[in-house]
Amino acid sequence: MKKTNAMRILDGLKIAYTAHEYADDGEHELERGAAEKTAEKLGIDPACVFKTIVMQTESKEVVVFCQSALHEINLKKARNACGAKEVTPVKPADLLGLTGYIRGGCSPLGMKRKYRTFIDSTAEKFEKIFISAGLRGEQIELAPADLVKAADAVFCDLVLEG
Repeated sequence: MKKTNAMRILDGLKIAYTAHEYADDGEHELERGAAEKTAEKLGIDPACVFKTIVMQTESKEVVVFCQSALHEINLKKARNACGAKEVTPVKPADLLGLTGYIRGGCSPLGMKRKYRTFIDSTAEKFEKIFISAGLRGEQIELAPADLVKAADAVFCDLVLEG
Protein backbone atom coordinates (compact mmCIF):
# COMPACT_ATOMS: atom_id res chain seq x y z
CA MET A 1 0.00 0.00 0.00
CA LYS A 2 1.34 3.40 -0.99
CA LYS A 3 1.77 5.92 1.84
CA THR A 4 -0.75 8.76 1.84
CA ASN A 5 -0.18 12.24 3.27
CA ALA A 6 -2.21 11.21 6.32
CA MET A 7 0.05 8.19 6.89
CA ARG A 8 3.20 10.30 6.47
CA ILE A 9 1.92 12.75 9.09
CA LEU A 10 1.31 9.91 11.54
CA ASP A 11 4.73 8.41 10.76
CA GLY A 12 6.37 11.81 11.36
CA LEU A 13 4.64 12.09 14.74
CA LYS A 14 5.57 8.46 15.56
CA ILE A 15 1.89 7.62 16.05
CA ALA A 16 0.98 3.94 15.67
CA TYR A 17 -1.71 3.11 13.14
CA THR A 18 -2.84 0.27 10.91
CA ALA A 19 -3.75 0.82 7.26
CA HIS A 20 -6.62 -1.16 5.75
CA GLU A 21 -7.63 -1.53 2.11
CA TYR A 22 -11.06 -2.44 0.79
CA ALA A 23 -12.67 -2.64 -2.63
CA ASP A 24 -14.05 0.75 -3.65
CA ASP A 25 -17.02 0.40 -5.95
CA GLY A 26 -18.31 3.96 -5.98
CA GLU A 27 -20.41 3.92 -2.79
CA HIS A 28 -18.95 7.37 -2.03
CA GLU A 29 -21.53 8.70 -4.48
CA LEU A 30 -24.31 7.82 -2.06
CA GLU A 31 -25.66 10.71 -0.06
CA ARG A 32 -25.77 8.56 3.06
CA GLY A 33 -24.50 5.12 3.92
CA ALA A 34 -21.00 5.06 2.40
CA ALA A 35 -19.25 4.84 5.79
CA GLU A 36 -21.54 1.98 6.84
CA LYS A 37 -20.63 0.12 3.64
CA THR A 38 -16.95 0.69 4.38
CA ALA A 39 -17.42 -0.85 7.84
CA GLU A 40 -19.21 -3.83 6.31
CA LYS A 41 -16.36 -4.41 3.83
CA LEU A 42 -13.78 -4.25 6.63
CA GLY A 43 -15.88 -6.41 8.97
CA ILE A 44 -15.93 -3.79 11.73
CA ASP A 45 -18.48 -1.96 13.86
CA PRO A 46 -19.76 1.03 11.84
CA ALA A 47 -19.88 3.07 15.06
CA CYS A 48 -16.07 3.22 15.01
CA VAL A 49 -15.82 4.43 11.39
CA PHE A 50 -15.58 8.21 11.39
CA LYS A 51 -16.47 10.15 8.28
CA THR A 52 -14.85 13.50 7.52
CA ILE A 53 -17.27 16.37 6.93
CA VAL A 54 -15.82 19.62 5.60
CA MET A 55 -17.89 22.77 6.13
CA GLN A 56 -17.57 26.52 5.81
CA THR A 57 -18.74 29.17 8.22
CA GLU A 58 -20.52 32.38 7.25
CA SER A 59 -17.08 34.04 7.11
CA LYS A 60 -15.86 31.31 4.67
CA GLU A 61 -13.59 29.70 7.29
CA VAL A 62 -13.17 26.02 6.49
CA VAL A 63 -13.82 23.73 9.47
CA VAL A 64 -13.55 19.94 9.64
CA PHE A 65 -15.77 17.58 11.61
CA CYS A 66 -15.33 13.82 12.18
CA GLN A 67 -18.57 12.02 12.90
CA SER A 68 -19.40 8.35 13.47
CA ALA A 69 -20.92 6.58 10.48
CA LEU A 70 -23.97 5.78 12.61
CA HIS A 71 -24.87 9.39 13.29
CA GLU A 72 -25.73 12.51 11.40
CA ILE A 73 -24.02 15.71 12.43
CA ASN A 74 -26.07 18.19 14.45
CA LEU A 75 -25.54 21.54 12.70
CA LYS A 76 -26.41 23.52 15.82
CA LYS A 77 -23.78 21.63 17.81
CA ALA A 78 -21.29 22.05 14.94
CA ARG A 79 -21.93 25.82 14.93
CA ASN A 80 -21.47 25.97 18.70
CA ALA A 81 -18.26 23.92 18.54
CA CYS A 82 -16.60 26.29 16.08
CA GLY A 83 -18.29 29.49 17.30
CA ALA A 84 -20.02 30.24 14.01
CA LYS A 85 -23.47 31.60 13.24
CA GLU A 86 -23.76 29.32 10.21
CA VAL A 87 -22.01 26.23 8.86
CA THR A 88 -22.72 24.71 5.48
CA PRO A 89 -21.20 21.64 3.86
CA VAL A 90 -18.55 22.32 1.24
CA LYS A 91 -19.80 21.33 -2.21
CA PRO A 92 -18.14 18.16 -3.56
CA ALA A 93 -16.86 20.22 -6.53
CA ASP A 94 -15.00 22.56 -4.12
CA LEU A 95 -13.62 19.83 -1.85
CA LEU A 96 -10.49 19.02 -3.88
CA GLY A 97 -9.45 22.65 -4.18
CA LEU A 98 -9.85 23.32 -0.46
CA THR A 99 -8.51 20.06 0.97
CA GLY A 100 -6.60 18.19 -1.72
CA TYR A 101 -9.04 15.31 -1.28
CA ILE A 102 -12.06 14.02 -3.20
CA ARG A 103 -15.40 12.92 -1.80
CA GLY A 104 -15.12 9.43 -0.38
CA GLY A 105 -11.40 9.83 0.25
CA CYS A 106 -11.25 12.86 2.52
CA SER A 107 -9.04 12.45 5.58
CA PRO A 108 -8.95 14.86 8.52
CA LEU A 109 -5.15 14.61 8.24
CA GLY A 110 -2.95 16.01 5.49
CA MET A 111 -5.25 18.59 3.96
CA LYS A 112 -3.77 21.42 1.87
CA ARG A 113 -4.07 23.73 4.86
CA LYS A 114 -4.46 23.18 8.58
CA TYR A 115 -8.12 23.69 9.43
CA ARG A 116 -9.76 23.66 12.84
CA THR A 117 -10.93 20.10 13.42
CA PHE A 118 -13.63 18.74 15.73
CA ILE A 119 -14.13 15.05 16.51
CA ASP A 120 -17.38 13.75 17.93
CA SER A 121 -16.85 12.64 21.51
CA THR A 122 -18.39 9.23 20.78
CA ALA A 123 -14.89 8.39 19.46
CA GLU A 124 -13.63 8.34 23.04
CA LYS A 125 -15.70 5.19 23.70
CA PHE A 126 -13.45 3.17 21.39
CA GLU A 127 -9.92 1.93 21.79
CA LYS A 128 -9.44 2.42 18.01
CA ILE A 129 -11.39 4.27 15.34
CA PHE A 130 -11.16 4.28 11.55
CA ILE A 131 -10.74 7.37 9.35
CA SER A 132 -10.09 7.79 5.66
CA ALA A 133 -6.43 7.43 4.72
CA GLY A 134 -6.93 10.06 2.02
CA LEU A 135 -7.83 7.72 -0.83
CA ARG A 136 -11.01 5.87 -1.67
CA GLY A 137 -10.62 2.28 -0.57
CA GLU A 138 -8.15 2.98 2.24
CA GLN A 139 -8.76 3.51 5.95
CA ILE A 140 -6.47 4.22 8.89
CA GLU A 141 -7.12 2.59 12.27
CA LEU A 142 -5.76 4.54 15.24
CA ALA A 143 -6.49 5.56 18.82
CA PRO A 144 -8.90 8.52 19.08
CA ALA A 145 -6.46 10.46 21.28
CA ASP A 146 -3.79 10.02 18.60
CA LEU A 147 -6.12 11.49 15.98
CA VAL A 148 -6.74 14.48 18.25
CA LYS A 149 -2.99 14.94 18.60
CA ALA A 150 -2.21 14.52 14.89
CA ALA A 151 -5.05 16.79 13.70
CA ASP A 152 -4.67 19.28 16.56
CA ALA A 153 -8.37 18.62 17.09
CA VAL A 154 -10.81 18.73 19.98
CA PHE A 155 -13.52 16.34 21.09
CA CYS A 156 -17.05 17.71 21.24
CA ASP A 157 -20.63 16.51 21.05
CA LEU A 158 -21.81 16.60 17.43
CA VAL A 159 -24.52 13.90 17.44
CA LEU A 160 -27.95 14.67 16.06
CA GLU A 161 -30.33 13.19 18.63
CA GLY A 162 -33.32 11.22 17.58
